[in-house]
Amino acid sequence: MNLYLIRHAIAVEEYEDDSQRPLTDKGKKKMRQIAKGLRALGVEFDLILSSPYVRAVETAEILADVLKVKKDVQFSENLVPSGGPEALIAELNEKYKADSIALVGHEPFLSALIGLLVADNANADITLKKGGVCSLSADDLHHTRKASMDWLLTPGILVGISEK
Repeated sequence: MNLYLIRHAIAVEEYEDDSQRPLTDKGKKKMRQIAKGLRALGVEFDLILSSPYVRAVETAEILADVLKVKKDVQFSENLVPSGGPEALIAELNEKYKADSIALVGHEPFLSALIGLLVADNANADITLKKGGVCSLSADDLHHTRKASMDWLLTPGILVGISEK
């Protein structure tokens, strides 16, 4: 199984309800370039699972469009900023059978999930920038050391790849 942990793109800073903050025009444009960089790397998703927060939903929809994902984006309350990595892992084990899954969410949740899956340490010092992508591979998610990190790319690197 390949897991791609993707932080939402640049969103509006000031908004009355945090869950309703949309992406900025710059964020949408940059996410489209990031998705094109992923496509150039040969990345494909069988499933996109997103936080239901607007900025993550918009990010997931851009990914689905550019990468031509056939299935609709699915949503998980376990991907919200206050979500629990263990609850998300349980949900993945119980509900989804896919070879390649994109998980679109927020910081610091995604970094904690990466640390837990790779090093069994949710407090590992990992930085995932807005629009950044981390690729993990795992045979399954039932063991203590659950995944290996294949790569972690910044938005700038992915945009550069898209422009080649």
